[in-house]
Amino acid sequence: MVKGFRAAAVCAGIKKNKKKDLALIVSDTPAAAAGVFTKNRVQAAPVRLDKQRLSSGVCRAIIVNSGNANCCTGDQGMADARAMTRLAADALNADEAHVLSASTGVIGQHLDMDKIRAAVPGLVSGLSENGFAAAAEAIMTTDTRPKLVFEQGQMGEKTYSLAAMAKGSGMIRPDMATMLCFVCTDLEIPAADLQQVLVDANEASFNRITIDGDTSTNDTVLLLANGQSGVRAKTPADFRAFAALLENVLGKLARMVVEDGEGATKCVEICVINAASRQDARQMADIVANSSLVKTAFFGEDANWGRILAALGRAGVAFDPDAVDIWFDDVKMVKQGLGCGAQAEAAATAVLQKKTFAVTIDVQSGLQQASVLTCDFSLDYVKINADYRS
Repeated sequence: MVKGFRAAAVCAGIKKNKKKDLALIVSDTPAAAAGVFTKNRVQAAPVRLDKQRLSSGVCRAIIVNSGNANCCTGDQGMADARAMTRLAADALNADEAHVLSASTGVIGQHLDMDKIRAAVPGLVSGLSENGFAAAAEAIMTTDTRPKLVFEQGQMGEKTYSLAAMAKGSGMIRPDMATMLCFVCTDLEIPAADLQQVLVDANEASFNRITIDGDTSTNDTVLLLANGQSGVRAKTPADFRAFAALLENVLGKLARMVVEDGEGATKCVEICVINAASRQDARQMADIVANSSLVKTAFFGEDANWGRILAALGRAGVAFDPDAVDIWFDDVKMVKQGLGCGAQAEAAATAVLQKKTFAVTIDVQSGLQQASVLTCDFSLDYVKINADYRS
């Protein structure tokens, strides 16, 4: 339980499968608010609206629908996003400017506002301290399971709580990743500090994952802090402690997203070590993590290290291919750019049969490193996305 926060979810009929598709998260008092959003130039109406409203640093509620992205919907889409927040604000007796919205689903279709209007009274009446699980379920699209984390933090002898939910399974790519995430804490922390903590935690978590290389139009991470625990972050040590807790929570959610990737059977950490710079390491890890050939080899449990080297070669980073070592977990598959033989390949193949493993790439160019979490490409990924709208 996070003091002063409630949540609820209902089936409004937006989705065709008659599952929950409308969620509401409410702070009983105005909360400090921070957000990060997609960097895609094509941005959904709720993203544009939230970016405007977050300038106040205050939020009372977030209303979210799944099944429709409300993106590429023109002036009507913006009007609908505002109408969603107005409906929630009126029902909560709150300032509409302090209500944010989010949407996820099919692009290019207008929301059925009559369904949302009819569902809001039941949504508000269902608000509960225990409603977060239902809300986490309602924001899913192709996800196979809800993603929800509760944690507690300490400042001195006092305890505060944090709850975070996310959705995401496909259209996931670093640069804000591709998902919705909502975080509530009863810690008191100024909005300006909250924003910097969120930016840093997002960079270390959701910006380090990929499923299919596509960046969404609706990426939204919102963080609310209402201070209802009576615990206040005041010192640099307090801010560092909260930042560490938030990064841990978002990291857990990020891994859940990759593990639940559309059609995924493997969760793989790509680690590039001993690069000349952190940026070089990140570029190299990213190119390998997003390589369709590498990802299909993971699915086929084929220790095809040549595809990894080939991907590195197009990362735009200077390195010596004849100096590269590659491990699959603790199995050394490549030494100084050459394969280590049939015995090593058999051991590496056994590693690839696991659901979770790491690929470590030593480029021997410096002392910096970076990692990206990815998954395999399976036949089911194609099937899911071939008929997503039908």
